[in-house]
Amino acid sequence: MRDFYPPIEPHDHGHLDVGDGQQVYWEVSGRADGKPVVFVHGGPGGGTSPEQRRFFDPTRYRIVLFDQRGCGRSRPHIADGADLSVNTTGHLIADMERLREHLQIDRWQVFGGSWGSTLGLAYAQAHPDRVSELVLRGIFLLRRSEIDWYYNGGAAHIYPDLWESYLAPIPAAERDGDLVAAYHRLLTSTDRDLAQAAATAWTGWEQATSYLLPKKPQDNSGMAAGDPRFDLAFAAIENHYFVNHGFLREGQLLADIDRIAHIPGVIVQGRYDVVCPTRSAWDLHRAWRSATLHIVDDAGHASFEPGIKHHLITATDDFANRSR
Repeated sequence: MRDFYPPIEPHDHGHLDVGDGQQVYWEVSGRADGKPVVFVHGGPGGGTSPEQRRFFDPTRYRIVLFDQRGCGRSRPHIADGADLSVNTTGHLIADMERLREHLQIDRWQVFGGSWGSTLGLAYAQAHPDRVSELVLRGIFLLRRSEIDWYYNGGAAHIYPDLWESYLAPIPAAERDGDLVAAYHRLLTSTDRDLAQAAATAWTGWEQATSYLLPKKPQDNSGMAAGDPRFDLAFAAIENHYFVNHGFLREGQLLADIDRIAHIPGVIVQGRYDVVCPTRSAWDLHRAWRSATLHIVDDAGHASFEPGIKHHLITATDDFANRSR
């Protein structure tokens, strides 16, 4: 079973001015002349963590991590009043292109999970000539059925106890309606205490349901559990995207799959992923026949679960071998 490469530190980092008053944090680790890969984090709003460098062999990869607008170490942070009107899928795709050009990379591997799989697919479909391979985990196609499953009651049939904590901030009269819309009203409230309480409940729901077996919040999740600043960015940015349908047409990522049909890909999916159920990975695999699908029978959503981690690292090793 493959495990993480040893911890490493970046040898270069900075903030890239991408316009709209936004500065995107980026870092580079690993081999300076290695095979380029960009890690696309989840959420949106999740930010990056040091453990995410470790999916790649640092002797062979030039590893690029960046924090998407409004979260992580990008500036301004949502907690400091970042403007969500300039935070859309199109903006993030453009930011990735600016970063690629800034780092003078011709083509790079795109590696992402959960929302990172969504943005990774959208970026690849917009710029297929700039993507060498795709490694995707916990597939999220941002279809309405996926949003309704996880945020409007489907997953409550599996986690009814945790669902009560998710419902708690929502007034009782609104609990039979669109809960994503109800949360939007809370998260955009001028009452900062109300917004923060809603952010904590929204983020806690995802953190509590991401593993097949419960984990301590701090266990290599890449999510700073209980940090109000993290919770606010994660919840407010996610909700902003979901009430706007991800700024994508319904079914767009499957409809435009022909644009990436020639790009080698690996899909890794936990069988018992409640956050992003296996149906989406299966639908993507059926549409994108050149991609290899690995369904991990003893895993949920998190990239740090052993079987998922094994297949992700095997994929990055295999692509590095092919590049020799």
